[in-house]
Amino acid sequence: MEPLDQLLKECELLHGHMCAGQLLGARMAVLGCRLIGIEEPRGADKKKVIVWVEIDRCMADAVSAVTGARLGKRTLKYVDYGKVAATFLNTASKEAFRIVALESSRSLADSRYPEIQDKSERQFKAYSNASDEELFKIEPVAVELKDIDLPGRPRSRVTCSSCGEGINDGREVTNLLGGIVCRQCLEGGYYLPKKDQAIER
Repeated sequence: MEPLDQLLKECELLHGHMCAGQLLGARMAVLGCRLIGIEEPRGADKKKVIVWVEIDRCMADAVSAVTGARLGKRTLKYVDYGKVAATFLNTASKEAFRIVALESSRSLADSRYPEIQDKSERQFKAYSNASDEELFKIEPVAVELKDIDLPGRPRSRVTCSSCGEGINDGREVTNLLGGIVCRQCLEGGYYLPKKDQAIER
């Protein structure tokens, strides 16, 4: 594993700036890789690492930069729990650990460096100097990785009987009438089509 200073440069390059969340995510990723026995996540071990992040914030970019895990490669999984947490899996050994940033790490920054006025600067210094035990809850976990969730080509593709759009890798559902539909058609989506507006080309 590269030195933390070098990894932080790569985090900043990917994310666009350096912040306490980036540092926390980088430290989480280094720890996660160490716990699952991964020494070169972006090199020799890159096909052995899958990571689940539980928040769409700075920390997730840092985890991606350090581990090389990417959504497009299906090695980075996003689960929207709103938690500063990630689970690291070694696909060869099946060893996995979930790491969560402790709520107390925020107050640690305030109590340890009260003389620093800027909150971000205070957190950055605390996250730089605190031990892993002061920053994180660490727990061994079991992760069931299904074949349809593995990297590589899609394992299946079907068409939604309602909207006609393609669905990859078993993400379809069966409605009450027995038809295969996408989750958006069954549950509603994050957007609403504007059917009354024509697209100008």
